[in-house]
Amino acid sequence: MSGNDLILIRQLISQRRDEIAPELSDSEYFEIFAAEQALKDRDLSYDEIQDGIVDGRGDGGIDAFYFFINNTLCRETIDSYEYKRNVPIELVFVQAKTSSGFSEAGMDKYIASSRDLLDLTKEVSGLATVYNNELLEKIIIFRECYTNLISKFPKLTIRYFYAVYAEEVHPNVQRKIDHLQEIVESAFSPVEFSFDFLTASKLLQLARRTPKSVHHLKLAETPISTGQIAYVCLARLNDYVQFISENGTINERIFEGNVRDYQGNTEVNQKIRETLTNASFEDFWWLNNGITIICTDATVSGKTLTIENAEVVNGLQTSREMFEALSSRPQPDEPRSVLVRVIVTKDAESRDRIIRATNSQTTIPSASLRATDKIHRDIEDFLAARGLFYDRRKNFYKNSGKPVRKIISIGFLAQAVLACALGDPANARARPSSVIKRDEDYRMIFNDSYPLDVYYNASVLTMNVEDTLRRDDCIVPSSHWNNVRFYVAMLAAMKLMDYSFPSAKKMAKIDLGKITTDLLMDCIAITWKAYLDLGATDQVAKGTVLKSKVIEAAGFKRKRTLP
Repeated sequence: MSGNDLILIRQLISQRRDEIAPELSDSEYFEIFAAEQALKDRDLSYDEIQDGIVDGRGDGGIDAFYFFINNTLCRETIDSYEYKRNVPIELVFVQAKTSSGFSEAGMDKYIASSRDLLDLTKEVSGLATVYNNELLEKIIIFRECYTNLISKFPKLTIRYFYAVYAEEVHPNVQRKIDHLQEIVESAFSPVEFSFDFLTASKLLQLARRTPKSVHHLKLAETPISTGQIAYVCLARLNDYVQFISENGTINERIFEGNVRDYQGNTEVNQKIRETLTNASFEDFWWLNNGITIICTDATVSGKTLTIENAEVVNGLQTSREMFEALSSRPQPDEPRSVLVRVIVTKDAESRDRIIRATNSQTTIPSASLRATDKIHRDIEDFLAARGLFYDRRKNFYKNSGKPVRKIISIGFLAQAVLACALGDPANARARPSSVIKRDEDYRMIFNDSYPLDVYYNASVLTMNVEDTLRRDDCIVPSSHWNNVRFYVAMLAAMKLMDYSFPSAKKMAKIDLGKITTDLLMDCIAITWKAYLDLGATDQVAKGTVLKSKVIEAAGFKRKRTLP
């Protein structure tokens, strides 16, 4: 059977690559596939998976690296006040090789890189000659976030995955796990360590498994049902916690529709926590607004509600506080209940109206509701008519099997518009996750007054830049692509705008037919030289000087076309 699994996994990966990422080599796609399977329950988008790929010269045997805080992917330094005590932190390392066996050399690389990268006494600057830029940038973010949160006593987990086309793990390879664990545990205490060899059978098993989409909610009483398919019901606190949990952790996918992430130790959350931990005469649902769930279908059988594609669109704060309180201090006989509303809707506009309405009771920055704004539905329709798929509903198009290069995430689009149409590549580079968290930034990027061509043109131009950076004859090493791509996109946009400073109006009118390899290679050469002259570091890419250096090097200053 193991021989069959090896044949089948090779065939499956080859077919998937041909269907969704034909532009990638076999080894490049295998890295993405392995990372996707290793993080199956995280349900990351392709954009997020690719952002974690650090493979290349100086990768230390690490092909992909991911960092989670509070079960959410972290791509930039955070403020500690947003998080509460014992916040979970997780590091994930992935090594994926298309070889036919697990090697001692691969394990030795993990051991050596972990000894360097996890030792906080070693300055990252001193590791620059050994490890590539992308890997070190992610390690810096982890170190800064971890030290910022140290007063919260974070719960650290470090997980390693090793994937190859093989079924057996030689004992000499297996025994090196103990050495790796010793290094990890000597660097951090306490820390939870795990290591998984992703064999052909495991990869095939993971690939066949789809994220759970049907959930069962036990009810305290028979629900009230309206004329439409909607239910108002009470669920025991323990039963609701079980509904939102999976394998002992909170199921993040259920909360994709919630417009706010967990807000940490706020006054409201403290009150919820006090209500949960301090028993009183009042039932919990008397003192709490409850939970709103939307779904594609729901049926009642006795006192069990079967819910398909559930999304908690209001009640994330309550849900997390319940999970933390009841998971850490189990109360088998907990008698209290929570109010739950379950609404069946398959219409996107109805779904968005429900999300907005159920989140209007408290003050929320309008940027938090961005995915429900009409402009995002308009962008989705506009791009779809031109062969691109705007992923305003995270992973909708990934789960539909659309090609990787055709899926445009909200974050990528925001960065592309910021660089190409608004001439701000530094912020596009420095703030991949938070670039539109602030209300004013959001309105500047997603503006109803802009022609929709702005979003299509910015996406196409930025994707063309990325494709050109990947060319074999490109002078920029892969470890620096992320630092220069938005500057190259800005410069190319300026040239396409008749050598003038970017604006949304001009971006909407550029001729995409003029995007040539020669144009982009010239922009890459100019940007790369300016970047090298300034030191070629992450700080340079995130700073304020590189932009003016690129513009000056391209000769724009002499044309006196800039404001």
